[in-house]
Amino acid sequence: MTMLLEALGSARDLGRLHEIASVLIRHGLGDSVRRLGVVPVLERAGRAVRWKGAEGLSKEPQVRVREALEQLGPTFVKLGQILAGRSDLLPPAWTEELSRLHESAAPVPIEELRAQIVEDLGAPPEELFQDFDPKPLAAASIAQVHRAKLADGTDVVLKVRRPGIHETVEADLRLLNRLAARAEERMPELRRFRPRGLVRQFARSIHNELDLRVEAKNAERLRANLAEQPGIAVPRIHGQWTRERVCVMDFLEGPSIGAWIRAGKPGGIDPAQIAAQGADAVLRTVFVDGCFHADPHPGNVILLPDGRLGLVDFGMVGHLSEPRRLEFLDLLVAVVLRRVEDVVDTLLGWSDGDVDTDLLSQDCAAFIDRYHGLPLKRLDTTALLGDLTALLRENDLMLPNDLAMLLKVFVTLDSTGRRLDPDFVLATRLEPFAELAWRERRSPTALMKRGAHEFGAILGRLPRDLRTLVQSARRGRFRVEIDMARLEAFGRSMERNTNRLTVGLITSALIVGTSISMTVEGGPQLGGLPLFGFLGFASSMAAGVWLLWSILRSGRN
Repeated sequence: MTMLLEALGSARDLGRLHEIASVLIRHGLGDSVRRLGVVPVLERAGRAVRWKGAEGLSKEPQVRVREALEQLGPTFVKLGQILAGRSDLLPPAWTEELSRLHESAAPVPIEELRAQIVEDLGAPPEELFQDFDPKPLAAASIAQVHRAKLADGTDVVLKVRRPGIHETVEADLRLLNRLAARAEERMPELRRFRPRGLVRQFARSIHNELDLRVEAKNAERLRANLAEQPGIAVPRIHGQWTRERVCVMDFLEGPSIGAWIRAGKPGGIDPAQIAAQGADAVLRTVFVDGCFHADPHPGNVILLPDGRLGLVDFGMVGHLSEPRRLEFLDLLVAVVLRRVEDVVDTLLGWSDGDVDTDLLSQDCAAFIDRYHGLPLKRLDTTALLGDLTALLRENDLMLPNDLAMLLKVFVTLDSTGRRLDPDFVLATRLEPFAELAWRERRSPTALMKRGAHEFGAILGRLPRDLRTLVQSARRGRFRVEIDMARLEAFGRSMERNTNRLTVGLITSALIVGTSISMTVEGGPQLGGLPLFGFLGFASSMAAGVWLLWSILRSGRN
């Protein structure tokens, strides 16, 4: 408790912690507040917590959590939106409820934005642009958008970050880091979710969204990758007007796909063609480029007057490295060929922790049998991904962040495609891209390229490894590790064999000595035989029997 109190330190952080605790209690989540040990911290700091006035206790827990996140503001809304895409961690009831979180927020008056724009661009927007609309076109929790026109007549949008939002987010992230650590310590049932790891991933994501230069860079990369796609438009970024808190890009005229669907799909445009070209564009960025729009929901896709699709809002972009793409393809091939062990190995490679591999193998075999042999046109991608994520949850497996984003994209594409065209099947659009990527992977050029890369990496590390080896030897730190357990076992084996050899030599000597003594006349007799000779033969026989029994026993062991 003292460490948490010292870590929070400032009155602002303590005030925000008090607000978070109060909101959670108000929405019937007081038990979590107690278990996290937040109340003693606040009381020690002189801030009393009210336990009365809980609302909506009859509601489902996921509903109360969603309402609490909405009330806590933009940081927590963003966190909920990211968790809505983690179907590998949360059951469908939770992801569906969290997906209802919206970013709409009251717009900031232009008077409050003008000083920030002047600080970033050097002059008020009315002087910088031929035309500027002070009324925002849209407002969200991180930024809001205004229409404007450049001196050459180009229609653009001016995206401006909300004043003070950076400080608010940073304070919330400090609290989330501390609360995540305490959750892992005090709430064992949450450890499988790796709260601190989730907060770190969330922090990277929201920092990218706060820096509008990152969004501009994402847009430029997607624009270059999709330049040869005639049915897709990505707005051009105007770099001379783009800063950390301001981004200017071309304005795309037209309704969003979501609004167009709600309006009854007017205009004589073929919805099936729209679904196909949108899915193909996104899948191309996944399997060919490795950089994809991570939130292609219907509100972020614009239907242009000429029938093209325009992508907007590039704050969340996923990156899929070549090794990760190959792993994903290996998983698809293993499912198709019913290689249960390969599926298990891939899933284990994506996660960590203790897993019952036998149970996982049984679940994977059942999953493969459920979909094996099913024609692509009858394959329900959403159901398949739902079963896969259920398998992961039941076996306490957790997907890497990039693959979790990819699965969310697939679900979004499938659901949007079906809203546009009831006959849309994502698997049929996915097949050619997967085959192309697989052929490229198996081509001689690709194999030589990967082999050359790995060999080059080994050669590149060789001088450093040799230098480290020589330095260790000079400092007297060079060591050779020996497996003492095996060495001790070898020593015991040598000792047993030596003892047997010694007993064998003694036995041989007794037999020879006894044979000599049997020829000597005189001395005590036993049954007409020399007594000492008889005793010598008896001792030799006993030693021989013991030696034979010892050898036979060691052979069985």
